[in-house]
Amino acid sequence: MTKIVGRRPLLGAALAAPMLARHGWAQSTYPNKPIRIVVPFAAAGTTDLLGRIAAEILQNAWGANVVVENKSGAGGNVGAQIVAGAPADGYTLLLGTVGTAVTNQFLYKKMPYDTATAFAPVALFGEVANVLAVHKSVPVNTAREYVEYCKTQGAGKVSFGSPAVGGTGHLAMEYFESLAGFKVEHVVYRGSSLVLQDLLAANIPSTMDNLPPYLPHITSGALRALGVSSSKRWFALPDVPTIAEQGFAGFDAAPWWYVSAPAGTPPEIVKKLSAELVKGGKSAAVIKKIRDAGAGELTGSDEELAAHIKSETVKWKKVIDAAKLEPQ
Repeated sequence: MTKIVGRRPLLGAALAAPMLARHGWAQSTYPNKPIRIVVPFAAAGTTDLLGRIAAEILQNAWGANVVVENKSGAGGNVGAQIVAGAPADGYTLLLGTVGTAVTNQFLYKKMPYDTATAFAPVALFGEVANVLAVHKSVPVNTAREYVEYCKTQGAGKVSFGSPAVGGTGHLAMEYFESLAGFKVEHVVYRGSSLVLQDLLAANIPSTMDNLPPYLPHITSGALRALGVSSSKRWFALPDVPTIAEQGFAGFDAAPWWYVSAPAGTPPEIVKKLSAELVKGGKSAAVIKKIRDAGAGELTGSDEELAAHIKSETVKWKKVIDAAKLEPQ
């Protein structure tokens, strides 16, 4: 047994200081330098706006300098790769989508990161409804009538437009088809604006796509909303029922956003970030900003996000496999 006498305990304490730092003591000073939030899509879109709202929450909470960097490409994979390869110190975060967290791994032949292991979940941070909408001339008023109309016309005789193969609108319709037992033809466009243009001109009869661009035309009566893909009615269309409540129980295909950090980020930092984002995301002022951006509030802790990613991975893999979508 070693006995320490005299002034030697002070030396022992000094030697222990670096060890304490490595085991979390230094994390009590977080953040002490600028934080960057990587948005894996171009500026001015909904993902970018949500990234800036998240940055504002953290800035207001800590007085920290939080900057947003747009790094677009490959369905979000370019920006996500940057975060996956960043130091795991809490100073680089991702404002990601259901694509970067779940579906891209099944749609791309080569992924620049391992979806399951590259990130530490931090917080859920918003969702948006897809809308099943038709031109006003189509003789249907509900999602169930749409299904029956498509069945009557014959498999693949009715078309729907969406802005991407494997996009959230396309996958939502594939999910709906498998659940309801009908088949429509997918017409792919380069962007929602082109889908909308052809739908208003009645060149296509229907769409399944993110709601915001279509909302003014639904309100005007040029288009008819048959149902929303979210689990609950959408705040901007309270009189339009969900697809689930029209006899298709369990249908939930609302794209969502989240914040994550590189894998290995200290749990204390993850918890600190999560707590502030969840708290901020529930405030009336932030909810208004999220809704003004075209999204809806959806908050969840790091643990809730991890569980959500797990369940969504099972669901969308099943949908993509059933649709026989080949990775590109």
